[in-house]
Formats: sequence, C-alpha cells, structure tokens
Amino acid sequence: MAVATLSRRLGPFDATMLVMGGIVGAGIFMNPYIVAGLLRTPALILGAWIFGGLVALAGAFVYAELAAIRPAVGGQYAYIREAFHPIVAFVYGWVLLLVTQSGGMAAVAVTFARYLREITHAPLSEGLVATATLVALTAVNCLGVRAGSAVQSALMVTKIGAILALVVCGLFFGGSATAGPGPLPGPIGPVGPLGPVPAFGAALVPVLFAYGGWQTASFVAGELKDPQRDLPRGLLIGVGGVVVLYVSVNVVCLHVLGAVGLAATRAPASEVMRRALGDAGARAIAIGIAVSTLGFLSQGMLTAPRVYYAMAEDGVFFKAVGWLHPRTRVPVVAIGLQGLLAGVIALSGRYDQILNYVVSVDFISFGLTGASLFVFRRRGAGRPGTPAFRTPGHPVTTAFFVAACACVVFNTVYNYPSNTVIGMGLLLSGIPVYFLWSGRK
Repeated sequence: MAVATLSRRLGPFDATMLVMGGIVGAGIFMNPYIVAGLLRTPALILGAWIFGGLVALAGAFVYAELAAIRPAVGGQYAYIREAFHPIVAFVYGWVLLLVTQSGGMAAVAVTFARYLREITHAPLSEGLVATATLVALTAVNCLGVRAGSAVQSALMVTKIGAILALVVCGLFFGGSATAGPGPLPGPIGPVGPLGPVPAFGAALVPVLFAYGGWQTASFVAGELKDPQRDLPRGLLIGVGGVVVLYVSVNVVCLHVLGAVGLAATRAPASEVMRRALGDAGARAIAIGIAVSTLGFLSQGMLTAPRVYYAMAEDGVFFKAVGWLHPRTRVPVVAIGLQGLLAGVIALSGRYDQILNYVVSVDFISFGLTGASLFVFRRRGAGRPGTPAFRTPGHPVTTAFFVAACACVVFNTVYNYPSNTVIGMGLLLSGIPVYFLWSGRK
C-alpha cells in the first residue's frame, strides 16, 4: 500500500488569500488608536503605517526568494533549518506550538466570541464559544487542504469587503473631524532624550504586529501546485494589497475622527461607522470584525500544523504528528494538536499574558529568516541558474528588514524586560527537548 503524501491542490489565488488572511485580523480595526496615542499627529501616524508597510514588503521580498529556492513544506521552519542548524528550527517550531501560534489563536478565538456575544446579545460563555469555534475549524481542516483553503478564502474576501465598506462609508458619509487634526496636548511620546524617536519606535511595535502573519503562508508550500511561482506572487500581491488597505483605514479614521478623536477611542472602526451610518453601521462593522477574526483563525489552523508535520518528518517530534490521512492527505494529528492546545489556552484565560512573553521571540525568528537569505546567497554564489524570484535591492532591502526586526526586539527588551526574560526562557526550554528527540532518533 502506497504511503500518503501531501496533496498539491492550491493555486495562486489560494496563496494570495492565505497571505492576506494571515495578516488581517481584528488588529487593524482597533490598533490605530494605540499608534495615534503615541504619535499624536496625522503625518507621524500615517508615516508609521507606511513605514511598517515598507518593512512588510521588504520581508515579503525575502520570503518570496526563499520560497523560490527552498519550496519545502514548513516554510520558515525549513529555511531556518537549512540555513543554520536543525536545533534553531526546532526551537522556533517549539515556541510556535506552545506559545506563539496557540496563544495567538486562543486570544483571537476569545475576541471572536466577544463580538459574537455583542452581536447576538446571547448569554454565551466566551471560553466555551472560543473552544467550540476552534473545534469546528479543526474539523473543517481535517477534511482536506482544499476544504480548509476554500473556507479561508471565502472569509478573506468577506474581510476585504468589510474594510472597503469602512473606507467608503467613512469617506463619503462620516463627515470630517470637528476637533481638527491638530496634535494632542503634552509631549509627543515617551519622555526621553531622543524626543519623538522613541515614540515612533514604540508605535512601530503594534504596527508591525498588525502587518505580521504573511510568513505563515510559506508553511503550506508542500501543498501548492507550483510553490516556486505561486508563493512569491501570493506574498507580493497579498502584502501589497494589505498595505493599501491598512493605510486607507488610517486615512479614513483621521479624516472622520482626527488625531485627537482617534487616540481617544478604543474602537475607532466602530466609531467611524457609527458616525457614518448610526448604530446600524456600528453593528455592521462588529459583524465584519467577527468575520475577520474567524478568517484569521481559519488561516492559522490551515497553515501552522504543517510546521509540526515537518518537525515529525525530521524525527524531532512525535511520529504520529507526521501521519497523513490516506484519503484527505492532510496531517490530521498535527491539526488536532493545534486545535487542542489553542482550546486549552482559551479556556484557561491566560492567553493575553502568554502573548506578552513572545513579542521579542517572534521577531527573532523573522530576523533569522531574513538573515538566512544571506546564507543561501553565499552558498549559491557561482552556481549555474537563478531562482524564479530575486529580492529587489538585495542586500540593502534584506538588511533593512533584518534591522527592523532587531529594532523591535530591542524595543521590547528595553520596555518589557521581565516579559522578555520569560519569553527567552520558553525559547531555551526547547533545547533540551531537541536533544531528547534527537537521541531517540
């Protein structure tokens, strides 16, 4: 009997929707107020979102070339493994499973439950609704990569529609800010000898997190029909499209609310729609945010388990996690494991605290992946043939992306040293586990 292998059933549209779905969650509907509170002037607020978009595009360039030269299942995990050492890749996957992906999905699932309760006014338990949602998405993705991608793509198209509706309604029906776009009183940001520079750096943290997530599309390279062509295209089109959407949302928020009003409200998207269409508009955008969070969860459930599958294939994780269902040809055990851990964290109510621990760890992995392109370029120097995609402006653009990741890590270490220490402890805990599994292998 033939051994089941991953099925290549996804095309360029699926890749683009996976990239965009990994980025757009609930953050863009709420995070603008955090940035506005730090920077306080329209020019700096928009500048932060544009700069963050440039960092994301630089990262997309890097990942596009890596996808062209190493179209392996696991994506970022595979790049780090082959560029540096299997132990580095394992530690990345270890933190992804235990904290980063599972904690993030738990937080988003609870956010979905909160919006669902707000929309329906039903006396629902947030933890139970979040867990039930994760169970449902786990079941869908176990039916096959085509089924999981179809659901994710449909939700992503709906998310794009919700954002476009916000932009159009805000511009044409929301009016303009009566308070004016002037700066808020007081210092421009955190008081320090550098003045606005540390404020801009602090604002980039929520901006870059709002732009993060496109890298997860690389996890399913083994299930794309032509990963060397479709994944680079999906990364560039998807990230570019999200940059346009994000900047447009912030332009509308500033137009309707002004810098003062934007910084003063914790739900800027809802406030814009309320001014444009009244309570019906606020309710409509609440539905849009709920769909957006659900789409983000669907994308995570589809992509992340492929990393754990790759780890099992490498012999550094439970062998069962690498088992593929003979009919659906998806790693159902890995998918179930992801759903189980995210559900447990959602029920525990510890997701917010967990996420605080891994800010620096997450961007360390991004920076390492960017640096891996230098390694692959050096190894490939003088060899015949070139990859299907080459990073524009390399090494400058690649160095820019790596430096931006390093700045985020430095900022989190400086501002949240205790959280960083815990995050590093979680990361380092993967080292003895790796040697344990390697010994068994």
